[in-house]
Amino acid sequence: MNTAAAAALAESLNGEVILPDDATYDEHRDIFVHKGRPDVIVRCRSTEDVRLAVEFAREQGLRTSVRSGGHSTAGLSTDVGGIVIDVSPLDGVEVVDAERHLVRVGPGARWGRVAQALQEHGLSFSSGDTDRVGVGGLLLGGGIGWTVRSSGLALDNVVAAEVVTADGRVLRANADENPDLFWGLRGGSGNFGVVTSFEISTQPVPQVHFGSITYPAAEAASVVKGWARVLRDAPDELTSHVQMFPSFGGDPAPVTVLVCYAGEDMAAANTAIAPLLELGTVEGKDISLVPYPKVLDEAGELPPDWEPMVRNRFARECGDEFVDALVSGARSFDNLYVELRSLGGAMGRVPADATAFAHRDAAVMLNTARLGSRAGNEAGLPELAAFWASLAPFTEGAYSNFLSELDEDDMAAVYPPATYARLQAVKDAYDPENLFSRNPAVIPSAQV
Repeated sequence: MNTAAAAALAESLNGEVILPDDATYDEHRDIFVHKGRPDVIVRCRSTEDVRLAVEFAREQGLRTSVRSGGHSTAGLSTDVGGIVIDVSPLDGVEVVDAERHLVRVGPGARWGRVAQALQEHGLSFSSGDTDRVGVGGLLLGGGIGWTVRSSGLALDNVVAAEVVTADGRVLRANADENPDLFWGLRGGSGNFGVVTSFEISTQPVPQVHFGSITYPAAEAASVVKGWARVLRDAPDELTSHVQMFPSFGGDPAPVTVLVCYAGEDMAAANTAIAPLLELGTVEGKDISLVPYPKVLDEAGELPPDWEPMVRNRFARECGDEFVDALVSGARSFDNLYVELRSLGGAMGRVPADATAFAHRDAAVMLNTARLGSRAGNEAGLPELAAFWASLAPFTEGAYSNFLSELDEDDMAAVYPPATYARLQAVKDAYDPENLFSRNPAVIPSAQV
């Protein structure tokens, strides 16, 4: 990298250029669970800053990573070498049309801040799981949040985006302007450019009924089977997760059923949630009407040597055989977190080809995280591979935001063939030289 060119870039920015010898470098080099040592970090405070950073990356031939919140499970928002275009300072949240509940959000805004800002206007938006996850990465990958069954994926509510493309153009993408790019952005991750703002349609649902029900670990299989049956006929307003926590060598942890009813009507919420209180021996219950921001977890710090190994798949049906295989297989690990998320509802009514997120017919998403150090997790790869192989007859597809490895099988699962072909055409049009390669990858046809 040409240091004189980096100095010239720094002079032209509203933001800042950070090099390895700078005092603030260590503050910005790493992300949530991944260590990095990029050659240069550019913290952007405007669309023009992003344009200049993209131009610099292209001219210098730098491998390019884009960072919004820094929670990339696969570590794609930092690097060893290359450039990090950091859009976290672009964190504005504003209501642009109160009657249409339309808001504009910067890609660097964290979901906790977005939820709080919208709360002041009586609005909410299906978001990430934790308050510190950034808007940009989540929206481009999907967004399977707490109102996914009532309002769809987070990306289903995006109505427009401003994008800096690899050739330095600043484009508006929506259903009428650059519609091919707009299609690709919603589910195709950051393969086509750097989004500098999103326009989002929100919902007038400031409060939700939210909480947990716990059941004994010994009843896991029957609880999950009953949970799946309830969700098949549940109203769209009800979204639910099942969590099975690792034992770490101790006694098996209880099964936790999390519930979120998107609405303030107490009677309707109680009616919807009641069947989930009859799945077995209830050991605990804590459900109440809360402001939507309260559903977001406070993202704590993991032990310094941990690097979770995260994988997921979808299932069209959460049937008894699938549940038996899942529960029995999970019990063979003492450090495996297992989660099932209910889908369907509004998400399932969007046509599979309407966005680049194609997995619309799934009933549930299964997500697992092997907890511990990288070395320990890699040593246990054969056992983990066997576990997932046992589930293969029941599962398909994958969600890019919950994958730590992004291997060939995972990428084939994220993008079905027809979706990938269409994404590749968008890639050829907007990034034929693959400047934005640090993503769940779509490869330009000239490089295949």
